[in-house]
Amino acid sequence: MPERRTFVLTDTAHDLWTEDFSIDGDAAAGCVVSKRRLRGGRRDGVDLIRVDNGALTFQVVPTRGMGLWKAALGGDRVGWDSPTHDGPVHPAYVQPHDLGGIGWLEGFDELMVRCGLMSNGAPFRDGEALHPLHGRIASIPAWYVAVHVEGDSVAIEGRVRESFLFGGGVELRTTYATTRGSNAVTVRDEFVNVKDVPTAMEILYHWNFGPPHLGEGSRFVAPLKELVPRDARAAEGLATYDVYGPPEPGFAEQAYFCSLRDESGRTAAMLRDKAGERAVALRYDVTAMPCFTLWKCTGGLRDGYVTGLEPGVNFPNPRPFEEAQGRVVTLPVDGRHVIETTLEVLSGRDSVAALESEIARIQSQGNPVVRPKPTAPFAREG
Repeated sequence: MPERRTFVLTDTAHDLWTEDFSIDGDAAAGCVVSKRRLRGGRRDGVDLIRVDNGALTFQVVPTRGMGLWKAALGGDRVGWDSPTHDGPVHPAYVQPHDLGGIGWLEGFDELMVRCGLMSNGAPFRDGEALHPLHGRIASIPAWYVAVHVEGDSVAIEGRVRESFLFGGGVELRTTYATTRGSNAVTVRDEFVNVKDVPTAMEILYHWNFGPPHLGEGSRFVAPLKELVPRDARAAEGLATYDVYGPPEPGFAEQAYFCSLRDESGRTAAMLRDKAGERAVALRYDVTAMPCFTLWKCTGGLRDGYVTGLEPGVNFPNPRPFEEAQGRVVTLPVDGRHVIETTLEVLSGRDSVAALESEIARIQSQGNPVVRPKPTAPFAREG
């Protein structure tokens, strides 16, 4: 068995923190891992960890809830261009309750950002309390961060705790794992109840993609069981929900709530370019995340030309609606909910076509049901 080596970068329980860190391929299974603190603008004070496995590079942001900021395979970037411009934005410059509860958008620029844990989706009021867009977990810095090297594998571990008096108490324990020369990174999350009473949580993974994977003629490909437009605006684009147009300044977002078919509990969802030469795909277990949201936001290039592939335990409706549908997870004392998602970046017609064939095989279990308007239990009827 290869020796496992651990490099602790942050551990507030032991008053440990490392500003700069780097290991090369000789010390890190053929991978290069580095950590630095960014300076200037609204990114000032943000910690950034970069992993290069020789094929795929990706960057993790411990300061922003262990989100995944950017990635690249060869010359193809994976991510999008956010109007925030100078990100990753330090949480100190993001006020979630601003602008009627959508201040979260001031820092939104990641390839993958977690939404939760008390709630996600549009802002809503519960008595006097305003629950802002997509919750708090993405704005909480990790209290523990480490790099693990074993054989030809590298993993970045982080722990983020969303816990306060008279409120929720859940700790995210995450690892980003990859191997030398791989085109994939696997994100394994454990959500652990750290209180002495049961606690409820929601979680949605906002995976966001722009060019070169998103462009005119790009397609969303997934083995659909059912698809429902979120609202009347989404219903307008139902005939072309799986096809993307060019950048369109002023485009109003459209969202579709889906359930996906699977094989032995596993499923895959893909965004591929028009030519079928590039694609990004998510693989995960539908028993852990039974809900999937497709978000289309194809505005002007400087406005945020982006689409979201968003698996989750719930749909991004206001939490009271999701609770009524039984889509809020309750963790018993010391209980945990485990979610594992693999991002694959595909290059070349053969690899893209192979995944399309795999999804088509799963889809052959049955034709998708496409609802013409918002329909319960997916969305509030209207």
